[in-house]
Amino acid sequence: MTKANRGARADRTGATPYLYLAPAVVLFTLFIAAPIGYTAYLSLRRVQFSGLGLGKKSRTEIFVGLDNYRTAVADGEFWAGWLRVLGYATLVLALMLGLALVFALLLDSARVRLARFSRIAIFLPYAVPGVVATLLWGFLYLPSLSPIHATLRAFGFDDVDLLSPSTVMFSMVNVAIWGGTGFNMLVLYTQLRAIPRDYYEAARIDGAGELAIALRVKVPILAPAIVLTTVFSIIATIQVFTEPMTLRPISNAVSSTWSPLMKVYRDAFVTGDLYSAAATSLVIAAMSVVPSLLFMRLVRRQAFGEER
Repeated sequence: MTKANRGARADRTGATPYLYLAPAVVLFTLFIAAPIGYTAYLSLRRVQFSGLGLGKKSRTEIFVGLDNYRTAVADGEFWAGWLRVLGYATLVLALMLGLALVFALLLDSARVRLARFSRIAIFLPYAVPGVVATLLWGFLYLPSLSPIHATLRAFGFDDVDLLSPSTVMFSMVNVAIWGGTGFNMLVLYTQLRAIPRDYYEAARIDGAGELAIALRVKVPILAPAIVLTTVFSIIATIQVFTEPMTLRPISNAVSSTWSPLMKVYRDAFVTGDLYSAAATSLVIAAMSVVPSLLFMRLVRRQAFGEER
C-alpha cells in the first residue's frame, strides 16, 4: 500500500466517528438548539402597533432588549407560582425518592418473595401517561364518584374535599408519587443488581444483618444513582404542568397561573403574548438548572469522591 493510499484510508477512518454522530447532531440542532435559539430571539422582541383613527393598525415587531425579562421577574403571579411549586417539589422529592429507595432495597433483599411481580406492580404506574393518570385520580377525588370519600365517611370524615385550596396540592403530590416512584426504584434497583454479591457475603461473615448491609453497604454504593434520580426529579417537579393543568377543570383551587409553566401557557396561547411567554420560559429553564447544579455541587464529594 502506497503512502498516499494509507493517508486516504486514515482520513476515512478519522471521519467515521463524525458520520455516526451526524444524525444525533442534526436531531439535536433541529429539535433542541433551534427552538431554544428561536425562543431567545422572541424573548428580546415585542409587537408594536401603529396607526391613527379608526383605520387598520400596522403590526411591527421591535427589539426591546431585556424588557420582557424584567417584566417576567417583576410579576407577582410568577413568584406566587414558584412558592407553590417549591412546596410541591419538597413533598414529592422527599416521599417519592424515599419510597423508591425503600422499595429498591426490599426487592434486593435475600428474603424477598414475588420479586418479579412486585417490580412490575411498582413500575407499572410510570407507564401510564401523566394526563391519563391525573384524570383517573381526578375522578377518584370527586365526592360523587370516589371510593376514597366513602371510606372517609365510614371513619367519620364527612367534609373532606380533596380538591379544595388546602388539599389540592397534596392531591397532586399523590399523583406524582404514584407515577414517579416506579421509575426511580428501577434505576436504584438496577444499580443494586450490579453490586458484586461478594460484598454482602463479607458483611455477613462480619456479623452484619440485612438492615446493616442495606444501610452501611448498599446505600453508600448507591450514592451516584441517588444523586442521578434526585437531579432528574428536581427538574421534573420544578417544571410541573400536567397535574395542575389536568385538575383545573374540576377544581376551583387551581388557577391559570398555579405553576410557572401554566403562566407561560396562558401568556402564549390564551392572551397571545408569545414574547413574554418566551422570556418567562427561559427564566424557568435557568431556575430549573441552578438548583440541580447546586445540589450536584453539594453532594459531589459524598457521591463521587474527588471526581469533577
